[in-house]
Amino acid sequence: MDGLTVKYNELSAEEFITLWQTVWGQGPSLEQTRLAMEHTLFRVSVFHGDKIVAMARMHGDMGLDYYIKDVIVRLEYQGKGIGRMMINELLKFINDNGISGTNIFVELCAKPDKISFYEKFGFDMNDAQRLKMMLQVK
Repeated sequence: MDGLTVKYNELSAEEFITLWQTVWGQGPSLEQTRLAMEHTLFRVSVFHGDKIVAMARMHGDMGLDYYIKDVIVRLEYQGKGIGRMMINELLKFINDNGISGTNIFVELCAKPDKISFYEKFGFDMNDAQRLKMMLQVK
């Protein structure tokens, strides 16, 4: 798509929140998001002009394990290959930084309607059940 710009590790907390709220509703606080951006291992963001249209980020230990988080594409930009490009960039980062000849565990959590998208990259379901909680910090 013409006019798109891809940026690496430049996604600001404000841009993150804007995109989150556009696609998912009420976002996290600015303070939380700033901290998250500082501690995210790798970020890919896509802009159309000055407008943030997609993002993906990843946590990891640079050795054994990576976790893909917050893959978001604005609805009007879905189906144009942007999500595929971002996942490929995240996997390329792992491949470029991993120890040659080793296996690295890459995981993510997907809503049921997005599972087929991730399966195209080689992700599959395992027997583990995702456990979660939202902890209210006092």
